[in-house]
Amino acid sequence: MYTLNEYLPIFVGKDLPEKGWDDGMYCLETNASKILRANLTQGFVSCFAFMLVDKGWMTIHYNGRELTLHPSDLYTYSPCLPVTVTATSDDFHGYCLMADEHAAIDAPVLHDLVHIATLPVVQLREPKQTLPDDAARHLAEKMCEIIHYQHSDHIYKGEVLRMLYAIFLLDLQNVQDRTIVHRQLSQRVEDIFIGFIRLLPDHFIEHHDIPFYASRLCISPVYLSRVVRQVSGRTVIDYINYMLLMEASFLLRTSKMSIAQISNRLHFSDTSSFSKFFSRMKGLSPREYREL
Repeated sequence: MYTLNEYLPIFVGKDLPEKGWDDGMYCLETNASKILRANLTQGFVSCFAFMLVDKGWMTIHYNGRELTLHPSDLYTYSPCLPVTVTATSDDFHGYCLMADEHAAIDAPVLHDLVHIATLPVVQLREPKQTLPDDAARHLAEKMCEIIHYQHSDHIYKGEVLRMLYAIFLLDLQNVQDRTIVHRQLSQRVEDIFIGFIRLLPDHFIEHHDIPFYASRLCISPVYLSRVVRQVSGRTVIDYINYMLLMEASFLLRTSKMSIAQISNRLHFSDTSSFSKFFSRMKGLSPREYREL
């Protein structure tokens, strides 16, 4: 999948002008044309993102249904969630903070990033939160401050940005803890699901089986399956298959690897098994998809 560093020029539509920006996290203002351009990568992005709608509206297709976001709505994206932007108003404006999935950033709060990004899905069943207006304005101000420093020539820009990222995430966590008052799931269920989401990006290529993830979480495969379905309405295999499909589609579109090489890289037993999997998931054979 695309790293954040590879994705940003596609999303922004040009090479990034800033020097010395931290390639682990990036914040920017976005509009209708930019947000629709995000569909060019078809979800092949290895990052977490927080989109705060400031003006207008946008509609996304998420987990088999459509959601419309309005001002003061915060949308969170994680690599395990298939999302397509289907429409926006002409006057759409928002702020987007993105964090590379594998970024090694020296900020104490970032180990909670997955929790912060996943909490709305766990407790609200969707990646959308409607924030109080004052909280939305506060977060927008923090994002504007990050954008300002990204474009600055501050001698200590990297250090300042890391601090601002950490403050933003702490402020966001504070808002979440205040707005999600009536939690639908126990702390135990929440921790198991988020633990699974943490493991998945690092292991889905080699491990397509439920017992591996269950053993890493010290629970039974049956219990892990029950938790994931309870939280998301999807199965463990759904999550693994979607990650495999994203990576396979990405490699077919962006690399010169043969179909056999891609099959081997993704640890399928043989090319035939990979082709059957891809055709079932995508509705096209790997060769047909590559030739589109």
